Amino acid sequence: MKINASEIRVGMLLEYKDDLWQVLKTQHVKPGKGGAFAQVEMKSVNKNTKLNERFRSSETVEKASLEETNFNFLYEDENNYFFMNPKSFEQIEIKKKIIGEKGKLLTENLEVSINFYNDSPISVNLPNQVNCKIESTDAALKGQTVSSSYKPAILDNGLNIQVPPFIEADDEIVVDTRNLEYVKKI
Repeated sequence: MKINASEIRVGMLLEYKDDLWQVLKTQHVKPGKGGAFAQVEMKSVNKNTKLNERFRSSETVEKASLEETNFNFLYEDENNYFFMNPKSFEQIEIKKKIIGEKGKLLTENLEVSINFYNDSPISVNLPNQVNCKIESTDAALKGQTVSSSYKPAILDNGLNIQVPPFIEADDEIVVDTRNLEYVKKI
C-alpha cells in the first residue's frame, strides 16, 4: 500500500530498496527555502543494518502489508521458540534472535500475536503486561526518597529490572512488556 512520506510513523514497516525496513525515528522538516521533507531512520529487518533516508513530502513509499495471527506459546529449545495456532493447531517455530530479550517473558500457553510478511514471521507482540515473580533483590537503602529510588531485581525468568524499595524476594509483580519496566505489585 502506497503512503505519502508525511504519513510515515515510528514502528511502521516499509518496503524500500528491495528490503523490509522498520522505522525507528522520523522527523518532518520544513526548511525556509525549498520543499518540506521527512528525515527517516530505518533498520533492516533481515540484515540488521541502519539507514537514514530523506523523502520529499510529495514522494510515496510502500508500506508493508502484514498479516497478524494469534498464537499460544508452547516451549523453547536452544535456538527457537515454538508456537501453536489455537484454531488450526498448526505449529510454527521462530528464531530466538527475532524476539530478543522479551522472549524470557514467554510462559506456557501465553497468547501472543505474530506478524507475518510473505508467510514468514517477522515479529512477535506480547500482551502489554505479564505477571512475574521476584527471584532476588537488593535491600533498600535507608534515607533514600521513595519517589525516585529504585533498586535492581532479578525475576524468576532471569531478566534484570528496576523495582521500588518496598518490593522483596518472592513478591509477584506486573511487568510492562513494551519497555520491560515494573508496573505494580500484585
